[in-house]
Amino acid sequence: MKTMVNGMNKQQVLIVDDEELNRAILMEMFKEVPEKYTLIEAENGLNAVRQIESNDNIVLILLDVVMPVMDGFKVLEYMKEHDLLDEIPVILITGETIKDSEDKAYSFGVADVIHKPFYPHIVKRRSRNIIELYQNKRNMELRLKEQEEAIREQEREIRETNEFMIDALSSVVESRSAETGDHTKRIKYYTRIMLNYLMRHFPRYGLTPVQVDAIARASVLHDIGKIGIPDAVLLKPGRLTAEEYEIMKNHTVIGCDILEKFYRNQTTEFYRYCYDICRHHHERWDGRGYPDHLAGEDIPISAQIVAIADVYDALVSPRVYKGSYTNDKAFDMIMNGECGQFSPDILECFKLAKEDFFNIMEVIGAVDFS
Repeated sequence: MKTMVNGMNKQQVLIVDDEELNRAILMEMFKEVPEKYTLIEAENGLNAVRQIESNDNIVLILLDVVMPVMDGFKVLEYMKEHDLLDEIPVILITGETIKDSEDKAYSFGVADVIHKPFYPHIVKRRSRNIIELYQNKRNMELRLKEQEEAIREQEREIRETNEFMIDALSSVVESRSAETGDHTKRIKYYTRIMLNYLMRHFPRYGLTPVQVDAIARASVLHDIGKIGIPDAVLLKPGRLTAEEYEIMKNHTVIGCDILEKFYRNQTTEFYRYCYDICRHHHERWDGRGYPDHLAGEDIPISAQIVAIADVYDALVSPRVYKGSYTNDKAFDMIMNGECGQFSPDILECFKLAKEDFFNIMEVIGAVDFS
């Protein structure tokens, strides 16, 4: 696309006609405002193309059709190929009266068609109206572009702020728990890996890159409800009793209560991911999970992904009540159903992501989780 230069330069009007008299008449129309327009001319289509290539502030082309060397339609073809017709208005001036010729001209996107013999004052009025129309259009496009850039910058700032708040909140929760550091970061990374495999190999879920990013960001809040679990249970240096386990299970609903109280816009897709993950990341495919005993595809896909990521990280990470399993052992335990049931699709993605998961501990320090 041709780049337009600073508006402080004189606007250029290109007049293209093989008859010198016609060019002189057309040029005369703009000579009363020489401080505004620079007039350039060409006696055939080939020279017109050269003028277009060597001048970068053309605001109007008055173009004859029948010319030697290259006719007006060839010039229009050149402009169309170089995406210039949306930027530079063209008034086609023709001695032909055949309707098909006029239809052909408009099909290129010319601004107007004027038939010879023409009246200079009419051409002058139309020319100025068209220049003003295109200038207003260009200015509007520039303003819209500036507004879009400003909106994108605001969205970036809002997202960075939200990311900071979410990461800070998850860090507070993690600092209270007995889990090892960077658990939420690893969950975010595992989740993104799994979602990318799901998007690529299971298109029936209809995941998009934007949704993958949103779910990965929401995953860090999966255990936010643990902030409401008593220290005696949360920090117990050993296995929980059945009664204590029931208390611990409440972190799923406590987390949702927190989200409902503090998240203002509960209609967004991101909020839904946060809520679903927080409440359902301990549900299992066979319905034996908690808190709602959902089964099968009733479990949101976002929660299913975070669930397997959470289980894997719990297995390979040391806890106060256990050591860490090897990567291979953890993989086999999940695939064999020793840690609850997962959907066949999720297990297939887990298999595809096996090597990525195995390498996570080595790359964790070099990964940008933002």
